[in-house]
Amino acid sequence: MQPDHLYYLCAFVAVLLSGLAKGGFAGVGALAMPIMALGVDPVRGAAIMLPILIVQDAVSVWAFRHSWDRYVIKVMLPGMAAGVGLGYVFAAQVPETTVLGALGLISTLFGLQRLWVERGGTMVLPSNSPAWMGMLFGVASGFTSQIAHAGSPPFQMWVLPKRLPRDMLVGTTAIAFAAMNWIKVPAYAALGQFTRENLLATAMLVPVAVLATFAGVALVRRVDPARFYTLIYVLMVLLGIKLMADALLA
Repeated sequence: MQPDHLYYLCAFVAVLLSGLAKGGFAGVGALAMPIMALGVDPVRGAAIMLPILIVQDAVSVWAFRHSWDRYVIKVMLPGMAAGVGLGYVFAAQVPETTVLGALGLISTLFGLQRLWVERGGTMVLPSNSPAWMGMLFGVASGFTSQIAHAGSPPFQMWVLPKRLPRDMLVGTTAIAFAAMNWIKVPAYAALGQFTRENLLATAMLVPVAVLATFAGVALVRRVDPARFYTLIYVLMVLLGIKLMADALLA
């Protein structure tokens, strides 16, 4: 397959998965960046995806703007900002192959963690764990989000034990990640990734993201979630291993 054709195929699938995630298949979006990285360097791929995520965030924030936990945001957002900064320094200072390897490692760990949780495993944290711990999980969330748009697991590890009401959990997550995605904008601009070419690529993919979001809403009630998510997370582990191998062999 020609490089351009491979890029367009990977970009289409990545944005489709991101849209499905916003439409109700939560967690599926974490597969988007490993697939995107098969067709384009990971930093450029993440920059192309970022404006799409920001557009999708706007819908979620509007829908849950009255249901969010201010304490969680106050504790985690500074850590998230610091993590984004660390991710920027990492991407700016290391070769592309190292970023590719980091993306592969994050994807593999994410997939394994989700498979473990799907089978009843848990990471037990007290519901009243201290704020400094929340900030550390925020740093981890910001770093993985800057590198791979995969900041959800560290965020959930600290927030889920608090057992927030459903709408408050969804709203808090939406607002935290919407804010963090805007924090990432200067970082990607400093990396020189908001080029005309990348922004045109984003514009071409926005309609796919919108249609995929509506498709996710329509399909989420018709698909067996257990089998679907198991397949997604297994693919994530396999793709992560492939990306790490590509980085080591480059």
